Amino acid sequence: METKARIAVLGGSGYTGAETLRLALGHPNLDVRHITADRHAGKRMGDVFPHLGDAGLPALIKIGDVPFDDVDAVFCCLPHATTQEVVKALPGHLKVIDLSADFRLKDPAVYEHAYGRPHGALELQAEAVYGLTEHARDALRQTRLVAVPGCYPTGPQLALKPLLAAQAIEDDGIIIDAKSGASGAGRSLKEHLLLAELLEGFQSYAIGTHRHIPEIEQGLSEAAGEPVRVSFTPHLVPMSRGLLSTIYVREKPGSDRGDLEQILGEHYADEPFVRVRTDGVAAGTHEVRGTNRCIISVHADRRHGHAIIVAVIDNLMKGAAGQAVQDLNVVLGFDETAGLGATALFP
Repeated sequence: METKARIAVLGGSGYTGAETLRLALGHPNLDVRHITADRHAGKRMGDVFPHLGDAGLPALIKIGDVPFDDVDAVFCCLPHATTQEVVKALPGHLKVIDLSADFRLKDPAVYEHAYGRPHGALELQAEAVYGLTEHARDALRQTRLVAVPGCYPTGPQLALKPLLAAQAIEDDGIIIDAKSGASGAGRSLKEHLLLAELLEGFQSYAIGTHRHIPEIEQGLSEAAGEPVRVSFTPHLVPMSRGLLSTIYVREKPGSDRGDLEQILGEHYADEPFVRVRTDGVAAGTHEVRGTNRCIISVHADRRHGHAIIVAVIDNLMKGAAGQAVQDLNVVLGFDETAGLGATALFP
């Protein structure tokens, strides 16, 4: 691969597309050649996202007008069920980093149940690598199609997979209570996201039915070596970005809070983007805002044999665009941290 990888961002008018472009602009090895946004074709990027107006980015075009022969990799920031049809039509030489849910679930029946329609590209679904980077590097180096994890599944999987693999916690009775900023709902106009309806409020939604539940259970089951079922409830909080997961687990006999913290600390000791706090302070979203980091803290429950784990990420970064860039860095053999060195924004 040449020093600069030529990329296209498909779906540049959404939050994940814009965040991917922001990261690409600061990346030493990425050259943005094309940006698509069918409804905004012909416009400048600054017309859609003013903060990118002075970046010298190419004008927005339709997907059908992209000359893919001069592109090495594409970021697909398109709606669910759209990407699979687009990817099927792409030239085989392209590396594809998909930020939708289209290739995350390995079982076609589970995908159909979760998303309400049969999968339209089963041969591609079979070859896709699930891009939870810290747990998928070897596979990422061998693939051309990456399914970037969803925002809600990322933190809980990073927190729980090492513990399940080490048999330090029980694989039943896991409760995940997650809170996300409003950008996780996308950029389209929605009544419940109006300022007057979102501000000074706090609400749960999709209780027991959220589409990310099968994705979480898929990853945890792989780590445990047997089926894992979780109780998961997402909440919408009045902030623009950030995602905090409070996770309740039961310790295996002989394990305690210190053991869980030690397992996680040792597992992620050399990871550039995962930090395990050891000072007893609960992780908070301000620590990761605008970064590709996940911070995990482990706490004793007042109930004997139970522990509470907190995992925080920025939903648009480690939960979307940041992890996508991290995945592409691994796929193309770049420094894994390239373009992702930002310190958290505070306040």
